[in-house]
Amino acid sequence: MKKQFLKYLLVAICLGLFVGVADAQTTKKKTTRTATKRTTTRKTAKSKTKATINPTAPVTDTVKTVAVAPPPPPPPNDSLPIKTVKKSLRPDEAVETTMLKDRTPLPYENLRADDAIYRHKIWREIDTREKINMPFRYSADENNGNQRFISILFKAIQDSLVTVFDASIDDRFTTPMTKAEIVKKMAGEPVIAPFYDSNGVVTRYDTLSRDIVLDSFYKFRIKEEVIFDKESSRLFWRILGIAPVMNVYTAQTNQFVGTQELFWVYYPDMRPIFARYEVYNGKNYGGRMSWEDLFESRMFYGRIIKSTIDNPLDRYIEQFPGLKDKGILQLLEGENIKEKIFNYEQDLWSY
Repeated sequence: MKKQFLKYLLVAICLGLFVGVADAQTTKKKTTRTATKRTTTRKTAKSKTKATINPTAPVTDTVKTVAVAPPPPPPPNDSLPIKTVKKSLRPDEAVETTMLKDRTPLPYENLRADDAIYRHKIWREIDTREKINMPFRYSADENNGNQRFISILFKAIQDSLVTVFDASIDDRFTTPMTKAEIVKKMAGEPVIAPFYDSNGVVTRYDTLSRDIVLDSFYKFRIKEEVIFDKESSRLFWRILGIAPVMNVYTAQTNQFVGTQELFWVYYPDMRPIFARYEVYNGKNYGGRMSWEDLFESRMFYGRIIKSTIDNPLDRYIEQFPGLKDKGILQLLEGENIKEKIFNYEQDLWSY
């Protein structure tokens, strides 16, 4: 009996140990599952918290107008204000004038320095508003271009047929000028002007410049030299240069300040070009002459504004003491210089 009791006791103890181990394993599994669930819950909470904390992206205002940046400065303009004239496809004249437009000027007579016993330089100003100088303003169009005198000069410069010299340096033909410098001197510096909308925002930029009117060049200056040659016993007038005169105005108030020479061209370089252009003659339309003939025959009037006669300080007549702002006295002084030259020539002859 005792042996059987011991067997049942051992079996009960083994069953008890087996049941205890099984309960321990079950409890462990539940604890692991609960921890896993808690971890998942924490991760979800963290992810939700991050989603709500993230900062929002800035919202751009699509209605607001952005200001336009100013454009770069324009390239220099080297095109002179020349009127475009179409050539006639048929002869526009009833007479043959082809040979007349291909003529060349006669060469100058050689003058030796030893034979020049009298030499003076004279500066004149030609006002084309005077009646004798009206051919300078003739504005008709021909096959060779516009017939204004300033247009003839501009066309020769645009075609690079003549060298232009800076008048602001001196009048001795020392400093050449480019076409862009001539345009800049006439039109001034280009101004970039902004334009605003109703909200005060810049919408665009426009480049503004002063308009160039050809009829505003109505004065020209001539530099010449008077020479008495003892070999031929003649008084020669030789033109050295021609300069158009432009009016100068203030940039802001547009008030007239004065006049200045635009540039100088060497007259002997222009003689072949002047020989191909005819001068308008309203009294006799068939008796025309070339511009070279007009200058050599001195069929123009220009008042003397400066000379080397009794002028050691090299001043213009308007700079003489007591003659400033007195046009009549300046004109009389120019006539006095002309009379001195005339009297010198007449005194060389004996009657």
